[in-house]
Amino acid sequence: MKLLATTLFLASSLPNTSAFVPTQPSSRHHTPTILHADNPAKPFVTNAKTIASAVHSLSGQTIVVKYGGNAMTTPELARGFCEDIATLQRLGLRIVVVHGGGPMINKMLEKVGVESRFEGGMRVSTKEVVDVAAMVLCGDVNKSISGGIVLAGGRAFGLSGRDDGLLQCTKLWGGDDGSLDLGNVGQVKVVNTDLINELLDGGITPVIAPIGMGVKGAEDDEVVYNINADVAAGRIAGELRAARVLFLTDIAGVLDKEMQLLKSLTCNDIDGLIKDETITGGMIPKVTYATDAVKLGVKGAFITDGRVPHALLNEILAGGEEGLGSGGGGTIVTLN
Repeated sequence: MKLLATTLFLASSLPNTSAFVPTQPSSRHHTPTILHADNPAKPFVTNAKTIASAVHSLSGQTIVVKYGGNAMTTPELARGFCEDIATLQRLGLRIVVVHGGGPMINKMLEKVGVESRFEGGMRVSTKEVVDVAAMVLCGDVNKSISGGIVLAGGRAFGLSGRDDGLLQCTKLWGGDDGSLDLGNVGQVKVVNTDLINELLDGGITPVIAPIGMGVKGAEDDEVVYNINADVAAGRIAGELRAARVLFLTDIAGVLDKEMQLLKSLTCNDIDGLIKDETITGGMIPKVTYATDAVKLGVKGAFITDGRVPHALLNEILAGGEEGLGSGGGGTIVTLN
């Protein structure tokens, strides 16, 4: 009965798509539906079984979610995201959130008159840019997300990569030959997984702002580094050997040159798509660190359209035990 109650609750909370909508009578006063083979509610039973198998296969496992893009700026989508995190917690999944905040950083940079530009999908980060990014990400954005999860009935703790040496970095150089100075952009070298696991063991979702520090004991250990959120999420997922990593973004997924969705890609596929410039700009860090995470042992990396309501819940549960996602909500990256 407990499992049935769980699947009933989940089905009612998932997005309004044909894959997850049980048949519902239009009248408020109706006879209870009897579920049997010839009943119109049969799709609901199938969905309940799919959800139950997904929960069974993922219970107790870790899922890392990169949350960013315009999905963060719409109140309804933000509220739905927090509800998804709280729901997955109740189902026994261990969720880590790594967030960006590009639109918010851009607004603050404009407000204070600090110029910013991108190179190869990375924000060139002078000390002034990092100061603004840290203020925005570690302050309002981080606490809005963690507070939203709590309001949705979950448990969350907001922190930055500088807290307890969570994300320790060296300077990241850009360009094809590694000679382009990106300023204080960090390449994650050490992840304090003990801290993350302590929070997860306590039933708490860490909500991590991607602002890091230098490697402890190094000459630059006091430097504050701006870390691309996709980079941070992929590395954290790899170090945790997470079952899944999801990159919620503001596009449909990885697209081909005809702008059609590529639903499934291997690491070798992605290498080829970068070389022929099908994948360019800000998508490069996403796919690069998705492949890195998979190579480190993550079972599947999803580049998911975060503009779809409850995209997180949908992609994690719609694939059932196989865990290959809904098939229409983005691109899944696998090793082979």
